[in-house]
Amino acid sequence: MHGRCTKVARNPNMERLRNNYLFPEISMREMEHIKKYPNAEVISLGIGDTTAPIPDIIASAMSDYARSLSTPEGYRGYGAEQGNKALRQAIAQAFYGDLAVKGTEVFVSDGSQCDISRIQMLLGSELTIAVQDPSFPAYIDSSVIIGQAGDFHPKTGKYRNIEYMKCGPQNHFFPDLWNTPRTDIIFFCSPNNPTGHAASREQLKLLVEFARENGSIIVYDTAYAAFITDGSPRSIYEIPGAREVAIEVSSFSKSAGFTGVRLGWTVVPDELLYSNGFPVVNDFNRIICTCFNGASNIAQAGGLACLSPEGVSARRSVVDYYKENAQILLDTFSYLGLKAYGGVNAPYVWVHFPGLRSWDVFSEILGKTHIITVPGSGFGPGGEEFEKNGCNFFVWIDPEICPRGLEYAKIMQAKKEELEKQVEVLKMKNERLERGRQMVEEENDALVVKLADLTEMNVNLTTTIEALNAQIGARKTREIGPSYYRNIMVVVVIVFVIGVLMSSVNHNYPKKNYLYLP
Repeated sequence: MHGRCTKVARNPNMERLRNNYLFPEISMREMEHIKKYPNAEVISLGIGDTTAPIPDIIASAMSDYARSLSTPEGYRGYGAEQGNKALRQAIAQAFYGDLAVKGTEVFVSDGSQCDISRIQMLLGSELTIAVQDPSFPAYIDSSVIIGQAGDFHPKTGKYRNIEYMKCGPQNHFFPDLWNTPRTDIIFFCSPNNPTGHAASREQLKLLVEFARENGSIIVYDTAYAAFITDGSPRSIYEIPGAREVAIEVSSFSKSAGFTGVRLGWTVVPDELLYSNGFPVVNDFNRIICTCFNGASNIAQAGGLACLSPEGVSARRSVVDYYKENAQILLDTFSYLGLKAYGGVNAPYVWVHFPGLRSWDVFSEILGKTHIITVPGSGFGPGGEEFEKNGCNFFVWIDPEICPRGLEYAKIMQAKKEELEKQVEVLKMKNERLERGRQMVEEENDALVVKLADLTEMNVNLTTTIEALNAQIGARKTREIGPSYYRNIMVVVVIVFVIGVLMSSVNHNYPKKNYLYLP
């Protein structure tokens, strides 16, 4: 039932938005499905949420801080809008190290998605933007709301004033920058949401060079950087010159399980300037102070715990857990004959369904398996024929091959357990070999000493023999008597004994260039 209309016109930018925002739309369809199948056990992969509990070391820090608020000594009210000074410095040190990021350039927030909207407010409606295609929908929808996007073209699935940079398997998930028109702002996410591709160092050098040549600003989203394990940069500031052209947003949501706690940050370098030379960081500070009262003090206490040595170790375990799930997904999709991307540097996979519309695939999977996925078209026109699947649970795609998928998952788990046993056996063998190697080295050292002693004896005997030969030469005219022959026999016997000893050493002593293992 509708009430009486006011005389206030609706914001025309809101009218330009296409349907609902992706994730509420998925939630609405999930609710409709539950009404239709009230007894179904629905598995939801419809949003990139976390399922592993927050590590105890981090949760305890937040709990202790919350309890301290009930005491006169521990109570705190408003904090700095920019964030706890100690946390800002800790973020700069922990995530950026020697990349010259200062604590004063770090703005703590309630999550990177909120910061994206604040950055849009900072930049205004008159600028042009470029986005990866596919890309996280908040970049496009916030651009529409702020007034940057222009009209929507249903045939292309694109907004007129947004430059869509194609990033698919055909171009290694990186845009053809030299055929991309200049825009004021470039939204770039790595690892990309939804494809899971982490841009390489060479690719990011091209991106920074492109921005510098065009005088553009990169808004670089690193929400999933903690999952990068192949050596790809985790920050745009690893690239020389990036501090003059890039803002970076990031989050604790995925690595620490903070999707409900809400804590992130944005870095705005001092060197980033507008065309008139005014520092961007000054305006962003004003936006924060005007539109935000600062992140929760309790959440920030958790953030500090995340960056302690114990917290870092705990977060690494959480990341490993999701990456293990991702590998199971990749192996299973491969076994089922489906082409999947991501899952290596990100906790989700991007699955290709050639010739099918993504919302149709979504409905088919939901209707027959009660599994919520994410239709690729929700990430832009480049996402059609794809589905995004998070790694919080194991997921099957085609109900006709579900048994095969389950069977394969069990086989993979059994293989994993067998490999772990083999690793333990190999570790034990390696320890035994190491002990044997040490024993052989000790024996070798003893034989070297013995050989040196025998060599010295041989030199002494050689000297003695030479002296005897000299005496023999001096006695040429002297009659050779029994004592002479007795001396000769003694020398021969000594030489013979030395020869036997030397032969024994050479036979038993292995050469130093080889390791003898019985």
